[in-house]
Amino acid sequence: MADLETRELEYFVTVAEELHFGRAASRLAIAQPTLSKAIRRLESGLGVQLLERSSRHVTLTPAGKALLHHGRHALNAVSAAAEKTRRAGDRHAPLRLVIKPGWEAGLLSSILAAYSRRPEARQVDIVFGGATDRADYVRDGRADMALLYAPFDDLSGLDHETLSVEGRVAILPRDHRLASRPELTMADLEHETLPRWKGVDWTGAPEGADGPEITDVTQMVQLIQLGRTIAVLPCSLAQPAHPALVYIPVVDAPSSQLVIAWSQTDRRPLVAAFIRAALEASDAPAAAADV
Repeated sequence: MADLETRELEYFVTVAEELHFGRAASRLAIAQPTLSKAIRRLESGLGVQLLERSSRHVTLTPAGKALLHHGRHALNAVSAAAEKTRRAGDRHAPLRLVIKPGWEAGLLSSILAAYSRRPEARQVDIVFGGATDRADYVRDGRADMALLYAPFDDLSGLDHETLSVEGRVAILPRDHRLASRPELTMADLEHETLPRWKGVDWTGAPEGADGPEITDVTQMVQLIQLGRTIAVLPCSLAQPAHPALVYIPVVDAPSSQLVIAWSQTDRRPLVAAFIRAALEASDAPAAAADV
């Protein structure tokens, strides 16, 4: 069979994400018949059915789900290759570090200061991402490095080094039945309502948990104050403390790690220098960052 074309793959991924040919065609700025014909051509070339179509619904077949998963990675790789090629030709291009504000355990200033003392240091641009998309910034070339939390963030396709290890705390309203405890266990929280972080499982709660879906700490704090949920977070993400809430260590919760991550295919010395500076600033083992 012929090799997949990037354009065909982009068309399919867009349809698979929208599950609607009209919306996908609008997003791609092409005519719907052109898009339908391209998808049929792709299915014919692969010899499999990718989509189940009816007059009202579009759903993915097992083959379609597989192509969506691998196709996203392939498109990210193509985008990253183009971006890194352009940046490689610019000797003065700044490094780009993606973070979520407040999600860097207080280390960002120290890391930047340690890097600035290096003779090969370049400008570092800070890129702000969300709670769940920062790893994608590195995979598709929008950023060179990311500060992420393991085991919560998806580190596939990335190398990483640990900058800090920390425990977790339960965040409760002051009138909660457990609020006077000096410490808690995960068993103590077994029947509590826990939030569903969009794209991230901070608590280890089972799939299908029926707590409210939240996307940021501000929303979480408001819902805890209203008694709608509690939360379990890495200690650094629970700061600053809110006066209406209590923060209690969960002694048997798995530890979390703040890590600095970069693409497995990125072996540039300037990236290695930044990783070493980050390890130096965090007092992590200095033998790492062999990129």
